[in-house]
Amino acid sequence: MDREREFERQRREMVDCQIARRGVRSAAVLDALRAVPRHCFVPDSMRTEAYADTPLPIGYEQTISQPYIVGLMSELLGVGAGDKVLEIGTGSGYQAAILAEMGCEVFTIEIIPELARRARDTLARLGYRNVHVSEGDGYGGLPDQAPFDGILLTAAPDHIPSALTEQLKVGKRLVLPLGKSEQDLYVIEKRSDGLDQRLVIPVRFVPMTGRAEFPP
Repeated sequence: MDREREFERQRREMVDCQIARRGVRSAAVLDALRAVPRHCFVPDSMRTEAYADTPLPIGYEQTISQPYIVGLMSELLGVGAGDKVLEIGTGSGYQAAILAEMGCEVFTIEIIPELARRARDTLARLGYRNVHVSEGDGYGGLPDQAPFDGILLTAAPDHIPSALTEQLKVGKRLVLPLGKSEQDLYVIEKRSDGLDQRLVIPVRFVPMTGRAEFPP
């Protein structure tokens, strides 16, 4: 119990010092970050670092994103309770848990089967019934569940997959890192007459693999 209280203290400090102080203002996002036990989404050997201001390895050359980036992307997505969200790149399942804690129905795809199974088990153990984990290549999205109120990528392609913008509702947002060796975080808003692109900040993510590695 003392250990869990210490993790809760670290979590509050993480939100106050790393995320809110840097400009993330959404109450729903900040509350979700305070609620989700990030230490449950990292390997046991990394739990003491779970609330540090850094990405952490989760195996298979993948990472759990820096807490600030998770908060920023969640806010930029502009979703809320009752919205249907698609996430490409489940990884540990932490980003999906944040969106689920915000009241979203989350559909998430992971290309590495072992990570998909681990994330599914973790999310189920923590009681997140509104997250649906699929194994596979997320480049084509989930047409059977479209349209979505928001789409978020946690791995970087070097171009915007057209299938994802097609599965996004008009007026809604796609948030993704874009680029190869150098990457930037973009918000893509779908309008009735096309796409509006906004560059946010430079970032560093693992590359998107599978069909994303080939020219469109």
